[in-house]
Amino acid sequence: MTREHDFWSRRRAAVEAEAGAEAEAEIEAKRAALEAREDAEVLQELNLPDPDTLCADDNISAFMDQLVPDRLRRRALRRFWRLNPVLANVDGLVDYGEDYTDSATVIENLQTAYQVGKGMLSHIEAMAAETEGETPAPMDEPEEEINVAALAEEAAPAADTGKEAVPIGDPDEPVALPTPHRMRFDFPQETASERT
Repeated sequence: MTREHDFWSRRRAAVEAEAGAEAEAEIEAKRAALEAREDAEVLQELNLPDPDTLCADDNISAFMDQLVPDRLRRRALRRFWRLNPVLANVDGLVDYGEDYTDSATVIENLQTAYQVGKGMLSHIEAMAAETEGETPAPMDEPEEEINVAALAEEAAPAADTGKEAVPIGDPDEPVALPTPHRMRFDFPQETASERT
């Protein structure tokens, strides 16, 4: 019998899981009770310093305990980040420190020559036509629509070669499937004298 399926192994794992769930529930109950209280009371009960009076040399690991409410943990981390010169004084060489969104630079009623799927094609064609001395076609006019049905009728007589289409078969008629072939291997029988 394997160790995984052993009764006592499963029982031991169940007891450990139950104890872990009870400890987690107890921590959550304490944390909920601390969340409802004022910050000064929570700091006094947990023997923590005021997060706003932390110095650069202070250790903030006590604020990372599970019982400490999130609001106090965040205050301590903010203070620590402000005190640490590496984190507080961001230099201009940080690539991701700027706002690169278009929302700050967008002009109202902005119009562009870019067309989805075509890019700047019509604008480039108009510029090329101007350089050649031709008058460019207006860009706002829609292109001519191609009548596919008319093209198909024109192409039909040209495709007539005098041969008629041969029907493939009756769709109601069942199709006979090929029979499967089995592979057969023939090995020559070795005699005892040939093996040695």
